[in-house]
Parts: sequence; C-alpha cells; structure tokens
Amino acid sequence: MTTTTTPVREETAAPRPVPARRRQSPQRALRKSVLYAVLIVLALIVILPLVWILLTSFKTDGDAIRNPYAAFPNPFSTDAYATLSSGQQPVFRWFLNSLAAAALQTVIILVTASMAAYALARLEFWGKRIVFGLIVATLLVPPVIFLIPNYLIVQNLGWLDTIWAITIPGAASAFGVFFLRQFFVGLPAEIEEAARIDGAGDFRIFLQIVLPLARPALATLAVLSFLANWNDFLWPVYVLLSPENLTLQPGLSQLQGAYSTHYAIVMAGAVIASVPVLILFFFAQKQIVESVATSGVKG
Repeated sequence: MTTTTTPVREETAAPRPVPARRRQSPQRALRKSVLYAVLIVLALIVILPLVWILLTSFKTDGDAIRNPYAAFPNPFSTDAYATLSSGQQPVFRWFLNSLAAAALQTVIILVTASMAAYALARLEFWGKRIVFGLIVATLLVPPVIFLIPNYLIVQNLGWLDTIWAITIPGAASAFGVFFLRQFFVGLPAEIEEAARIDGAGDFRIFLQIVLPLARPALATLAVLSFLANWNDFLWPVYVLLSPENLTLQPGLSQLQGAYSTHYAIVMAGAVIASVPVLILFFFAQKQIVESVATSGVKG
C-alpha cells in the first residue's frame, strides 16, 4: 500500500503596503520655512562678528583702519600674534591667570552649590523655605552693590593681588544653588528611598546616586560659572594691582593705547580669549542640551 503525500504549500505573507508620506499643508510648510529663515538670520548675527574679529586679527594696523569692513585682510599678516607672543606684554601669563582663576572658582561653586542645593531640596529642617527665599532674593540685587563690601573683606584678609581675591568672593553662587535645587527637586525620590532602605546614608546617596544623575546640570553650571569668571573685567581691575597678576580681560585692555588703538592686536587678543570658551562649549554642549531638556522649574 503506497501513500502519497501532497506537498504543503507555504504561504508567504504579502508585503505590507508602504504608507504614503504625509504631505505637509502649505501653511505648515510656510511656517517651517519662516522658522528656518529666522534661525539662519540669528546664526549669522552671532557668527559674523566672530568672523570679523578673526579676519581683523590677521590685518595690519593700516589695513584695519582703512578697510575695517573688508572681507579679507590685504595683506595677510600675523604681526598681531607675533607682537602678543614677543613678551612685550605678559599675555601668556594673563591667560594662565584667567584659566587658573576660572577653573578654581568653578570647582568651588560645584562643590558648595551642589551640597547646599541638595540640602534645600531633600532635607527637612526649620527655616528651609526662608533660607531658600533669601538666596533667591540675592539674585535680584545688582552685583555692583557688593563691590565695596567684597573689596573691604578681601583687603582685611590680605588677599589683594592674589588669586584668592578673584575666586573666593564669586564662589558664593546663589544662582548655582537655585539652579541645582530645581534640578534635584525634579529627580524621582524613589531611587533615594530604595538606597536608604539598603542602609545608605544621606551623604552616600548624594555622592553615589544624586550627583551622577545630575551630571547634565553640573556641566551646565560649570560652563556658566567658568564664563562668568573668565569674562569678568571690573572686579579684577580693583583687586589685582601688579601687571603680571592681571587676568586676560583687564590685561587686554592695556593693549589699547591712550591716543591710538592697535585694532589688529586687540582683535588677536580677543581671538585668544575666545579659544577656551569655544573648546569648553564644544565638549559640554551635549550635557547642556540634556540639562535644558530634562530640568524644570519646580519647587
């Protein structure tokens, strides 16, 4: 007896139809075009002055005065950078002073502001809201009002003409406390409660759980703090007395003469001053964007 087997027909699934791309309405396409046009204009407003500074730094003094708006230097010259590096002015020393002061103040702000912000966000103690309100209220006071009191304090401590004079007074960052406190409030408290059940203390939770989660906010605050110290001009003029102890911003102002201005040299100094800022933003931009996207103003 022979058995015949019928071949099983394999059914192949029919390919799914590809959905047609949804066409944009004319109004939406117009809004997007206008948005892109506005963004391009804003980008040009920001970029063109930087390009003009860079091109002017490669001009001669005569060319910078005769053709201030010329697209390209004529002739192309590196005399301005040669003058800055010749040692006639301690530009490199000013650069190192600014770098050390900005970095030191940034580290102090990150340490003190993060600890104060975590205490105001998570710990319970009497007068917490009053303390936070006073800290926020100081943001409404113009910084120039603190100029004379801070100067007297620095003078009595013997810090005039030292790096401590341009780092310690500005390290009490009310904005840093406010900014990080708002970020800590937005973090889920369940993670900290689970760690506390496992036996972790407040300080260990702060170091091993909260700070890693707050990395974007810390990076943003670090960039803002660095820029604030790096671009500061008025305070170093008052507390730094020796020419070699100046920071870059007041030091570059000395490149401008009383009766004449060497525009190429001034612009070359501005290019040198912008390099650390651009490098810092290049490496921290991802963290900054993430901080803006995840942090809120809660409280």
